[in-house]
Order: sequence, then C-alpha cells, then structure tokens
Amino acid sequence: MIRFTWYELLWLFFIYSFLGWVLETAAATVKQKKFANRGLVNGPFCVIYGIAALFMTFGLQELRGVWLFLFATIYATVIEWVAGHLIEKAFKARWWDYSKIKWNLDGYICIPSSLIWGALGYLGIRWGNRFAIIVFKMLPLFLMKIFVLVLLGVLVVDILGSYLLLRGKGKNLARWEAANEGLDKVSDKLESAISRWVGKRIQKAYPKAMELIRKEEEAEKGKVFAAGCGFYKIVLLFFVGAFLGDITETIFCRITAGVWMSRSSVVWGPFSIVWGLAIALVTAMLYKYKDKSDSFLFIIGTLLGGAYEYLCSVFTEIVFGKVFWDYSEIPFNLGGRINLLYCFFWGIAAVVWFKKIYPHISAWIEKIPMLTGKVLTWFLIIFMVCNVAVSCIALVRYDERGKGVVAENSIQKWADEHYDDAKMEKIYPNAKATE
Repeated sequence: MIRFTWYELLWLFFIYSFLGWVLETAAATVKQKKFANRGLVNGPFCVIYGIAALFMTFGLQELRGVWLFLFATIYATVIEWVAGHLIEKAFKARWWDYSKIKWNLDGYICIPSSLIWGALGYLGIRWGNRFAIIVFKMLPLFLMKIFVLVLLGVLVVDILGSYLLLRGKGKNLARWEAANEGLDKVSDKLESAISRWVGKRIQKAYPKAMELIRKEEEAEKGKVFAAGCGFYKIVLLFFVGAFLGDITETIFCRITAGVWMSRSSVVWGPFSIVWGLAIALVTAMLYKYKDKSDSFLFIIGTLLGGAYEYLCSVFTEIVFGKVFWDYSEIPFNLGGRINLLYCFFWGIAAVVWFKKIYPHISAWIEKIPMLTGKVLTWFLIIFMVCNVAVSCIALVRYDERGKGVVAENSIQKWADEHYDDAKMEKIYPNAKATE
C-alpha cells in the first residue's frame, strides 16, 4: 500500500480539482455556447473532484479491475450527492439538476453521470496518480511544498470569500477590514462589485442554481429539542449508534465464537466509532428517503455500508498500523476488508433502523428539555473528543512498541504506563499488526 505524504496528497487534490474544472467548464461552454466558469469558487478549481480523488486515492489503491470501477463509482456518487445537499443547504440553491435524466435520485445524482465518474476514478487511480506524483518529484521539493501551501491558502480565502459574498455577508467583512468611514465606502463599493461579479458568474455557469428550494423544518426550531434531522439529533444518534453497535457486536461474538470480547473502538466505554458514524451518516444522508420502500433502503444500505466499511479498514490500517477485522476466511470477501454477507447485513440494518428503531429513538430524543439536551450533547462531544484523542495516542504507541520503538517523550511514557500491551490486547483483542 502506497503511503503518500501530505504534500503529495495536496498536490493530487489540486491537480484533480483543476482537471475537473477544465472538464466542467469545457462541457458548460460547449452547451451554453459561451465561456462559463463552472468552479464552485472563483479560481480554476472544482474542489468536489479533488475531494473525490483523495477519497479514492486513500481508500481504493489496492483494488483492480471491476472492483476498482465499482467502488470508484460508489465513492464519487456519494460525494456528489453529499456535495449537492451541502451546497443547497448553504446557499439555498441547487447548482446542478439531473431531474431530466433517467435513473436519477432527486436530481442530485444519476446513473449515467455516476458511471462517468467511476470511469474517471478508475483512470485516476490506475495511471493518473502515478503520473502526477512523477511530475511532483521532478521539481525541487522545497519549491513544491511552498507552491501547494500557497495554493491552499489562496483556495481557503477564495472559498471563504465566495461563501460570505453569496450568503450576503460581504458587507460585514468589508466593514471589518475598513479602518475608517472613507475606507468603509471604498470597501462597500469593492464588495458590491465583487459580489455582482460572483453572482453573475454563478448565474452564467449554473443557470438553474439560483432557483429557491423549499425551506427546511426551521419552524420547529426553538420549540422542540433536536426537531427534524439537525445537529443535535445527529450527534445524539452517533452516541446511540456507537453504544448499540458495540453491544450488538459483543453479543454476536458471544453467539458465534462462544466468548465475550471487547468490540469497542475507544479506551473509555463501550462505543464503536464505526457503528456510531454509520448511524449518524446514514441518517443525515437518507433522512428524506426514510419512507421509501424496504428494497430501496436495502440496496442503498448494502452499497454504502460496504464502501464505508472498506474505507474504515484502510484508514485504521494506514493510521494505526493495525487490522481490526479480517474476513479472509469468509466467502465472497474483498481483501479481507468486507464480504458480501456482512454487506447484506448493512442493508438489513438500514431497513430495520429507519422502519423500526429510528422513529422511537427520535421521539425519545425530542422529549428531552431544550437546555438539558444542549448541555448533554456538548458534554458528550467533549467526552468523546478526549476519548478519541487518548485512544489514538494509545493505539499509535501500541503500534510503536510492536516495532521496537523506545519511549522518549512524556506522552509515549504516559501511554506505556497507562495502556500497556496487556491492556490494549484486552480492549482490542482482534487487532493485528501489519507490515
């Protein structure tokens, strides 16, 4: 497995963002018969392409053939679907619409486009990354580091500025920067000009982007705690899912293997981060589809669950040097990271969650008093942040001890004292070191 440096990953992000911008702009220019800057920001970058490329580079480099194409298609589709919803939520507008194309889902994604993204992802992982890294290494490393960092800084400013202007916050930003009344007037004029320019660019590039969408369930906000599918609801569902997932896996191991073993992802408490994130993400993504047919939820749950579990397996192996599950002995597995039977379990879990469990848990959460719910949520967030931080330190040190690395700093010594190999083996009994 290739381990890219942070600078190489940033380089790949900008390369694919630029190529995506070229592709989108060329297609829009041909369609509209005039130049149309299709970037989400003002610079020549389509960041969605860069983000998708990083996810594929990180998680799919071991795959080949039809599996690489299939997973690239799934990853790209999910990223496009999530991006469409986030853009709509942030700007109250829809920036692309596949409603007139067959086999689409609410106009955000469609099978023809997904197949194209899958093919592009396949080409990028098989050959594109290799060529891009060769170009990166041809130039002086010091200069390339400065170059990608400058691009990152410019992109951050570009994204922030575009967001503020499109959300109508440009005047506040301009006044904040102005030192006196005279500069206020100049800044206001400059902001107004930039805002008009950005607005015109967006309207030209995305003719349907400025169509208003229906308002979300804001009417209930302030009356019922965690109404709908907002921040507080998702956070609490994460904790519920993490706890139930750990309990479920523990009982499953007892039934199938005849032993009680810890299935927790963290060192404090019975919480499975994989399950918690799965519940939170699937609820946030599929909330508006929760009333669809069981077959729809099963298929989507199977595909998303398999892709998600595969990515989690790669992530933990790269970051912690450990494999926490191995399905190599189960038929129809893919690199031991996922298998067909457990993918079906993800699909069944999606159906059971939305049809049987979620309505009751959601109702219980909404009965929590407003102040109590907010205090509880933030307390749990702080607890889990600390829990994950300590767990990461313990796992990294666990991997270092396995490689014979001697403790030199206070953090390493603290980890050796409080989380030695015996304790870590008890918390993570299935963890296996990788080369």
